[in-house]
Amino acid sequence: MMRAKKSLGQNFLNSKSVAHDIVRAANLSEGDTVLEIGPGKGFLTKELLASGARVIAVEKDDRMIPVLTEKFADAIKQGLFTLVHGDILEFVADQGPALAQILKAGPCQQYKLVANIPYYLTGQIIRLFLEAKNKPERMILMVQKEVATRIVARDKKESILSIAVKAYGSPKLIKKVPARYFTPAPKVDSAVLSIENISGKNFSDIATEKLFFDIVRTGFAHKRKVLVGNLKELFGENVMAVLEEASVPKNARAEDLSLTQWFTITSKYQPHR
Repeated sequence: MMRAKKSLGQNFLNSKSVAHDIVRAANLSEGDTVLEIGPGKGFLTKELLASGARVIAVEKDDRMIPVLTEKFADAIKQGLFTLVHGDILEFVADQGPALAQILKAGPCQQYKLVANIPYYLTGQIIRLFLEAKNKPERMILMVQKEVATRIVARDKKESILSIAVKAYGSPKLIKKVPARYFTPAPKVDSAVLSIENISGKNFSDIATEKLFFDIVRTGFAHKRKVLVGNLKELFGENVMAVLEEASVPKNARAEDLSLTQWFTITSKYQPHR
């Protein structure tokens, strides 16, 4: 039996019912394009193909390539399954061309992202695809339960990741998944997270993506400080007036602010002259 590699953070899904829930959450139709990250032994891949979707799978583990090639030989011949050997982070890092090459299309290619990703890569992968030129129209991700809960929570303690997800799309917790549904079982429970309606429409010439996240990162730079202290370097003596316009209490911390408040603060930024 092929063992999971700890170095790659592998935990193989072993529940068919959970795999079905993931496929349903992806809302797949025949002919849709799915980018699957880390197919492993192909457990979820099989269900994705059964939906009629065209699956492009990126696998880093050398050992899995011959396994997947043999298991899905017919789908490969029919052009329904494409296996790419490599690291997804390297393909997305260039913000376009390499990802478009994998998808075999230009920047307008629509696709859905489905992944059972290592927990330590969750934030990095989500941010890379949200910021990519070739954004997926939907992401269905298996992530740590606590991360999913924090991302979808309303009026709770926010993080840079949860703000980023809400800035680009609509997150929804689909299903909590106990550790026993994986081999080997991880030390924590998981959850299926859906991010829908992904786009950059919330940003504008005034509140650009770069400016917005520069301000958010500055706000979160020192978590124990109140926000006014963190943002003073950007807004100077106007910081209190800006926070008042965004209805932010003077003792608030970055984690207390909503997405709307962050956009209001960004819209008030004036470069120092």
